[in-house]
Amino acid sequence: MTVSPPPTAGAGRYAPSPSGDLHLGNLRTAVLAWVLARRSGRAFRLRVEDLDRVQEGAEARQLEDLAAIGITADGPVVRQSERGAEHEEAIARLAAAGLVYECYCTRREILEAPSAPHAPPGAYPGTCRDLSSAAREAGRARMHRLRREPALRLRAGVRALTVQDMFAGAVTAAVDDLVLRRGDGVVAYNLAVVVDDADAGIDQVVRADDLLTSAPRQAHLAELLGHRPPQYAHVPLAVNPQGARLAKRDGAVTLRDRLARGESAGDVMARIGLSLGLPGCRTAADVLERWDPATLPREPWVVDLPA
Repeated sequence: MTVSPPPTAGAGRYAPSPSGDLHLGNLRTAVLAWVLARRSGRAFRLRVEDLDRVQEGAEARQLEDLAAIGITADGPVVRQSERGAEHEEAIARLAAAGLVYECYCTRREILEAPSAPHAPPGAYPGTCRDLSSAAREAGRARMHRLRREPALRLRAGVRALTVQDMFAGAVTAAVDDLVLRRGDGVVAYNLAVVVDDADAGIDQVVRADDLLTSAPRQAHLAELLGHRPPQYAHVPLAVNPQGARLAKRDGAVTLRDRLARGESAGDVMARIGLSLGLPGCRTAADVLERWDPATLPREPWVVDLPA
């Protein structure tokens, strides 16, 4: 796989999944990603991560909502589903280096298997990593009976890795043998995001901090593919008044919900600005002009909206 060198200043990005409308927490993360890219002289890209969980019309609505609050991108929107050849080429490179193996485990078996010491719940314990030829043949036969293909996993070279995050500082997390391609033939998120970021020259990744512990495993995969890991900046999640991750079930939490209740895009942007200690913001450009990243609150943003 040939990867073009990134521009001198690199690029940032926002990469939503088109599974529904963006809620205020999603929009806040997008604003921060856009601002941090612009503030550092980087280009800004938009990528639609549509390998699964696609809701018809969601992509167009998401792009319209981002434009409504002033978020603009440099270059065309990239769709992950159109990059299958690049993803498969990356898997082939890893396989040629002896870093890929077939996995015949079901999700239930993985969850019920004893984990390695200090590994998070659900981390892959390496069950299929060093099987004999006979055991592999038995595994393939079992997959055939289940009408599934074996998943492909990375033979990770480390058990843990430390990355530096702009806001969280040094972050150390376990690195397991992550899935590269699922049993249903769909390329896994961790592989796709690493390849897509590298190919687009993305060297700054801003996203919600529920993905913080994914950064070390993605950084390790990037290194194995010959890429320099990006600069990470994980920002606090938006939560409902009960402290649970914000979701559409929490009521009128999307831009379109708020517009239907008589608010404007500027009013919604004002809420996001207030969450950053910036009263009076009406567009993302206002945040760009006034926000100091050093003042980012470290606690989750509690979103409590009128019905």
